[in-house]
Amino acid sequence: MGTQFTARLLKPLDLSKNEHWAFVILPKEISALLPRRGRTTVQASINGCAFTVLLEPDGQKSHWLPIDAKLLKAAQVSYGDDAQFEITPVEAEPEPDVPDDLNKALKAQPEALAVWQATTTIARLDWIHWVTTAKQAKTRAKRINDACDLLASGKKRVCCFDTSGFYSKAFSAPKVADQ
Repeated sequence: MGTQFTARLLKPLDLSKNEHWAFVILPKEISALLPRRGRTTVQASINGCAFTVLLEPDGQKSHWLPIDAKLLKAAQVSYGDDAQFEITPVEAEPEPDVPDDLNKALKAQPEALAVWQATTTIARLDWIHWVTTAKQAKTRAKRINDACDLLASGKKRVCCFDTSGFYSKAFSAPKVADQ
């Protein structure tokens, strides 16, 4: 049995006309029970509807959980509703989707690709998170180049990367719209 909690569904501020999704911020005491402060995958349920989700760090020593439109409908909830959640960390983190630009760069450097393939799933998740959190295209391109160089030199982990976002202030939950 997983960890249970109640949370209010929040509406993201930056929704386009065609988007409909919500999120919750996990209570800090619930987040503290998870295996890591960075991205982590959990088996979850909302009002009894089961799903698997990648939790994101909120930069405040907790995590936030996205809920898509299909799941909102199945759980019969909407913005502002309190819902019952249950979460259980997965036994093994699933293989992350590698962004096309990073994948192309890795394939162009066989030494980097070999070390990439020899790292843990969590390490690959952290490399991807480091690349994808760049705010500018120029920074992202530099991070991809740096990642390939570091991997090619045998480095398996991103150094000095605050996966929680707490110290770097690099991550946060979405901003909340008035509901």
